[in-house]
Amino acid sequence: MRRLIRCSLCLICVSVMPSIAAAQAPATPPGPAPTPGSPATFKSAADIAAVLQKANASATGTSSSPVTTNEHYRVSVLTRSKPAGALAHPGNTELLYITEGSGIITTGGTLVPASGGKPASIVNGVEQRFTKGDVIIVPVGSPHWFSVIDVPVTYLEVRWVAPK
Repeated sequence: MRRLIRCSLCLICVSVMPSIAAAQAPATPPGPAPTPGSPATFKSAADIAAVLQKANASATGTSSSPVTTNEHYRVSVLTRSKPAGALAHPGNTELLYITEGSGIITTGGTLVPASGGKPASIVNGVEQRFTKGDVIIVPVGSPHWFSVIDVPVTYLEVRWVAPK
């Protein structure tokens, strides 16, 4: 069975920096997905907002509030105040639902690894302006990057194991 690979706040990806990602891997892998017929996973808007407010944004301007993580999917709410480096998730497709903010997301193209003090980026990608209410679906292994953030963006991220 394939397992979900969890990046640290989507900032360090296994395909870009495997040694760092391995060092930051959780001590225990995500648990099993709920069995059919199990009660729903529920986290209130107040719970998520409280975690996001308490979270100290990292040096890249990102904070995260996990909703649930298991072997089949991961759901989180994230806030970004400035762009971080580009990345791609091997084995996972991702859905992003923008709840606040605006900017430009660059997807597809070729991932250019970080070097010379510059973050990873994308060449020959497609730029798409996004705003509150937009949905972005990033296919498995596709480079993506919030390349411009005009207004801090908050989004629901749903990442699941993509079928082979």
